[in-house]
Amino acid sequence: MTAPSPASQEPADSDLRLVERTVAGDQRAYELLVIKYQRRIERLVGRMVRDVDLIPDITQETFLRAYRALHQFRGEAQFYTWLYRIAVNTAKKALLDIKRDPVITESSLRGGGDEDDETSLLDRELTSDETPETVLAAQEVAAAVNAAMEALPEDLRQAVTLREIEGLSYEEISVAMSCPIGTVRSRIFRAREAISARVKPLLEKQTGKRW
Repeated sequence: MTAPSPASQEPADSDLRLVERTVAGDQRAYELLVIKYQRRIERLVGRMVRDVDLIPDITQETFLRAYRALHQFRGEAQFYTWLYRIAVNTAKKALLDIKRDPVITESSLRGGGDEDDETSLLDRELTSDETPETVLAAQEVAAAVNAAMEALPEDLRQAVTLREIEGLSYEEISVAMSCPIGTVRSRIFRAREAISARVKPLLEKQTGKRW
């Protein structure tokens, strides 16, 4: 008797089951995956390109590429981690085609604010009552973080974005970036140090807190 596949033991609406159903010819299953992750991929792409008009096209191309490669997905990693890699590669190709450099926008650093599972670097560091002074202070810190992020090498920027904004584990980042966990930890540490060097003076001056 043939043993059931891991996907067949998952709930019907799990990512792995939806992938299995799509590969079997159920187009609706893939539509559900698109609906589930479209906004997150759009936000991810928005962190990599300046031109907002490119975001829908790159997002659509990401899901098309993922659909064509879906038979290669084996479930070793989370589906979103696998999809993230495709989105990053698709965005990089688009940026190369138009000779632009990827950047992270200030709005992305605030985490979008519309998904509970996303984390924000700033939200965890700044906790104070909103007054004109504290709002201005937060804006100044946000601008400093934004400048520090833009100045980071691409590999460091990707690693700290995955950790601090996307909320991925070190293991998931290792898969997404195709590098050892030790390298992931090193990149995140170096990125945090670089950001801290710019932001800590502001935090000490405005709030008396240390990074």
